[in-house]
Amino acid sequence: MPSARLSLPTRVGASLGEFFAIGDDWERPSPALARSDFVLFAAVELLGLFTLELVRSVDSLTQTTAPKWVQWLTVSLGAVLLLGRRRWPLAVATLGAAHMFVVGVTMPEVMGQFTLQIVYFITTFSAVAWARDRRLMRLVVGAIVLFMFLWIAWQFVLGSSVQEIVDHTKGKARTGIFPPVPAAVALTLIVNLLFFGGAIAAGQVSWRSARLRTRLGEQARTISEQAESLRRRAVIDERLRIARELHDVVGHHVSVIGVQAGAARRVLAKRPEAAADALGAIEESSREAVTQMRGLLGTLRSIETETETETGADVEGASGRGLKGRAPEPGLADLPALVAERTAWGVQTAYDVVESSPGAIDRLSGPVSLTLYRVAQEALANTSRHSTASSARVTVRVTEDGPRPHAEVEIVDNGRPRSGTSGTGMGQLGMRERAATHRGTAEIGPRASGGYRVRVRIPLGENHV
Repeated sequence: MPSARLSLPTRVGASLGEFFAIGDDWERPSPALARSDFVLFAAVELLGLFTLELVRSVDSLTQTTAPKWVQWLTVSLGAVLLLGRRRWPLAVATLGAAHMFVVGVTMPEVMGQFTLQIVYFITTFSAVAWARDRRLMRLVVGAIVLFMFLWIAWQFVLGSSVQEIVDHTKGKARTGIFPPVPAAVALTLIVNLLFFGGAIAAGQVSWRSARLRTRLGEQARTISEQAESLRRRAVIDERLRIARELHDVVGHHVSVIGVQAGAARRVLAKRPEAAADALGAIEESSREAVTQMRGLLGTLRSIETETETETGADVEGASGRGLKGRAPEPGLADLPALVAERTAWGVQTAYDVVESSPGAIDRLSGPVSLTLYRVAQEALANTSRHSTASSARVTVRVTEDGPRPHAEVEIVDNGRPRSGTSGTGMGQLGMRERAATHRGTAEIGPRASGGYRVRVRIPLGENHV
């Protein structure tokens, strides 16, 4: 029991500290004087002077002996305090308490005017709502409230309030159930508790609302910046994808054109019909290359246009809209034709498919299928350009079962690097980037038994449909 009694002040202090957010490092910005401050000042000033004269006109200022101009100045000084209530909240609250005390002692009837009570409420409210230092605010507001209740106690204990009540009720029959003095004390305490408690609670609610709005605004800006960053990243990724597509398309078709042009040159004099077939293949390959490049460049223009005109648009949607009007992209279903094409050019190329279950290759997603096709296309083009290989083999494996489902393509040949034909390395870089896009791996290099091997493996799961 003693420990519980000792911990009560600690619990009360913790509750007050949490209510007033003492440990919070957020500070409400200190605003400059605004039009609303002057409007509030003017409204209270005019209303205060007007109601003061109304009260005087009904002869309710009988005990106030101060000159009229002093009364007017008192109301005006109270209204002036409202100008600085947001910029200097604690100083204004202290001045407001001093104003209440001085006027209450010298001119209690003026202090009790409705407009001045509004001023005192607003100054206390503003101290809690706008104070930057929450610890100092608690000390200042606590001191003001304590002083006011000590003043009330002083009026009842040592002042003339009790005597005035006794004189007022002397000789009159009691109409209520409570004695006059205890009733007056209780009523005064309740009114002041509601007055100051309401101002403090409303001020803290205002402060917390301002903090919440600020943090929501910061979160909204952060989300907007992240969305913009993701959108830009998606556009960059799409451009990189298009760059890889262009490289593969150009590399493949230029390889075809080079092989066919060499064949045409060798047989032009002896076999004109074979040369004509080779030239026809060159024409067809160049036409297909131009068509695919136009589609890719059209996509790039669409992305750039939407980037300029759409801010914060859905990234995937933007990319998808840019793809409208394009021909279907190739996939593993087109590999047999690619292999047959390479065989026709003089490199005997075989094609194998290994599936863990029938139709597994058809269940691969479009992006995975495209990636494996482009890897095979680039590897076969490199074989034609940079290798002495006379044969090659393309194998596609799809494993849907087991702990690590995956899809892979492997291209092996029996050649050696051809001297004077080393490339820039962009093709191999593109294959590695394509694999990394799907969190896959790429193995590229010569085999110990001879020849060259390219193998790209892509894990299934989120890449699988």
